[in-house]
Amino acid sequence: MVMPQTVESIEHARSANVPIVVAITKSDLETANPDRIRAQLSERGVEVEQWGGKTSCVEVSSKSGMGMDTLLETLALEAEILDLKANPDMPARAVVIESRLDKGKGALATVLVQNGTLRVGDAFAVGNYAGRVRALLDETGEQLKEVGPGCPCQIMGLDGAPFAGDRLTVYENEK
Repeated sequence: MVMPQTVESIEHARSANVPIVVAITKSDLETANPDRIRAQLSERGVEVEQWGGKTSCVEVSSKSGMGMDTLLETLALEAEILDLKANPDMPARAVVIESRLDKGKGALATVLVQNGTLRVGDAFAVGNYAGRVRALLDETGEQLKEVGPGCPCQIMGLDGAPFAGDRLTVYENEK
């Protein structure tokens, strides 16, 4: 079943005029019905390649690993076709995936670095907030010194919790 967050993601992608790659998850389950998902996507205007459309669609399972290589190949192909490139040698730009307030750590934001390199100590603005990167954490909570293009990370040092979709921009100084 196409979930509400998927519908929201489709709308965000459409409004940003960016291509979509669909990953049909839990495809290894006996109850999986990928064609039903494709039909529901079609009802929302997402025409997948298997049904004559232009949207790449891959059946995957994170539990068994099924289809993950195909998904990575599909993403790499889309990036090549779109000629997507990033410059790691410039101040970072990132987009907020999610954020929250933590009692012990303060405001935390998970971001995806889109261009440049984000480093501990960088001054930044994001949405209505600003700060200086106090710490960068990977998905396991390990501290990092820097994060390059295409990499997600969690940042500490915000003065509030920005909204998903807010753009983070690094500046030379806090002014």
